[in-house]
Amino acid sequence: MRAAVVNVFGGPEVVEVVEAEVPEPGARQVRIKVAAATLNPVDAGVRAGVFGGAGKPIGLGWDVAGVVDAVGVGSAWSVGDEVVALDYGMVKPLGTHAEYVVVDTDAAAKAPATVDTVHAATLPLNALTAEQALDRLELTPGQSLLVTGAAGAVGGYAVQLAAHRGIPVTGLAREADEELVRSLGATPAVNGAVGAGSFDAVLDAAVLDEPALAWVRDGGAYIGVIPQAQPGSVRGVRTGAVEVSADGRRLAELVRLVDEGVLTTRVAETFALDDAAKAHARLAEGGVRGRLVLVP
Repeated sequence: MRAAVVNVFGGPEVVEVVEAEVPEPGARQVRIKVAAATLNPVDAGVRAGVFGGAGKPIGLGWDVAGVVDAVGVGSAWSVGDEVVALDYGMVKPLGTHAEYVVVDTDAAAKAPATVDTVHAATLPLNALTAEQALDRLELTPGQSLLVTGAAGAVGGYAVQLAAHRGIPVTGLAREADEELVRSLGATPAVNGAVGAGSFDAVLDAAVLDEPALAWVRDGGAYIGVIPQAQPGSVRGVRTGAVEVSADGRRLAELVRLVDEGVLTTRVAETFALDDAAKAHARLAEGGVRGRLVLVP
């Protein structure tokens, strides 16, 4: 099969599409024939060597939508099932940017019925990150939340999920994204027009760090999206960062919210798997609204 990997760290040009052995599922695993796989900023970090792993090929890709084509002993799935899944792992020999991928059986969920596979592939990593970050904040209905990067993939899902939980949400975004943020369910805050200590909590999807921390009230909560990279606690503010984990049960709940119209999937552009390096170059340009998706 074909798979996108990096053998050396660097810019988009180091991404290679190579021939690899088709992986076989073990016990409580499934193999998915990939229909679509999202390119995320974490893939750019892996490509650049942020997470280490020098000296061996590293596969790319965390999100997948496709069809189960082989199952291991004890799998909950059957050949032919349409699924989405999160293939967690910073440094791994193969990722979802391939023609086939093997994941644990409990990392997958039935695919949404209301969107195509390209849109479905944008859900697992970003929506699970947003959901698990909100869990860490432990907000109750009525408490106020600021989401930075509210027009982005994680931020957009966080806005919609928080609003669904009954939490008043303000979304920090650029002026050009004001209407988008409003349509997702947040009150827009444009160009950093936020007062110090204004919110019970901040979900910092834009990775602003200390400036975002200043917007949390004394004794509030701050959650970032880069594991172990959150700012230190001040003024009694509880700080932390979400490290996403594969969770098929929670993913199934998110799929249900897509089918109910609560969550909006957004695709910016699609690329053939063979054009993976071009997709990385587009991501590096910035200004992408929605996700870039590879289609084998």
